[in-house]
Amino acid sequence: MKKIFLAAILLIFFGGWVKKPNNKKETSDIYQVNLAEVYYKNGNAKYDLQDYEGAILDFSKVIELDSKYDSAYYSRGNAKYNLRDFEGAILDYNKAIELNSKAYIYFNRGVAKYGLKDYKSSISDFDKAIELDPNYTNAYIFRGFIKIDLKQYEEASLDFDKAIELNPEDAIAYYDRGIARYKLNNYKGAASDFNKAIELDPEYIEAYIFRGITKIGLKQYEEAIVDYDKAILLNPMNAEAYYNRGNIKAELRKYKEAIADYDKAIKLNPEFTEAYYNRGSVKHIIKNYTGATLDYNKAINLNPELKNQVRK
Repeated sequence: MKKIFLAAILLIFFGGWVKKPNNKKETSDIYQVNLAEVYYKNGNAKYDLQDYEGAILDFSKVIELDSKYDSAYYSRGNAKYNLRDFEGAILDYNKAIELNSKAYIYFNRGVAKYGLKDYKSSISDFDKAIELDPNYTNAYIFRGFIKIDLKQYEEASLDFDKAIELNPEDAIAYYDRGIARYKLNNYKGAASDFNKAIELDPEYIEAYIFRGITKIGLKQYEEAIVDYDKAILLNPMNAEAYYNRGNIKAELRKYKEAIADYDKAIKLNPEFTEAYYNRGSVKHIIKNYTGATLDYNKAINLNPELKNQVRK
């Protein structure tokens, strides 16, 4: 079936040619160029089907036929990225940039470098993408996201400000700025941003979760529970939502309900260290010392650094 499909594409490409080749060499050149295009299109089709390994084979064939086909390097880099081969993706993006320096290639290389936790170099690529295209909204968003990781919260906020200026309908930009503001203890500003993100995308689960965290900072505990209820309604498999709701219920001394939420979080994520630790703390409060010890030991096994904290 694939051979028939490929033959049909070849017929479309070659059957429509008006210009007739003058000699054998020209025939070979035309065939070579168009065959590369066929492999490229086939590679894109496989990529869309998430057959990344098959796509890489086709893009590699394109490069074998035409070593200056910049889009093939770029697309092969994307396929490698999706297979978490970040180093291989970066090599392909390097070649694509050498052949055709475009903002979107620098952006993707920056994302791949982030995958390797090379934050400084990643930011440099986003800087270059923005230099080439000052209206590249996603470059501002991703650069700001990395600055949050680097605890450069004020600088991150400025990047999100610019992204929102460029696209006031981008829920992600409001959500990320909300996180930066939360980290700066600007809880009201953060809540405002999460409100806007949810207004733009009513099913933005992470925005409900982080708005709930922000409301804890504002001591609006009951409202925070409502946010976690909504997050759980949207995705009953979200362990973070149960965990955070459990934290609020523990704060409100609703210990049995808190333990039930920690139970659910642990069921969904059996390696959820914080859920074991906090459940142990609640069990300790209600004098279930055996249960508390079991939870503390599990938390320590998952994260030995907790050992001293448990002793305290």
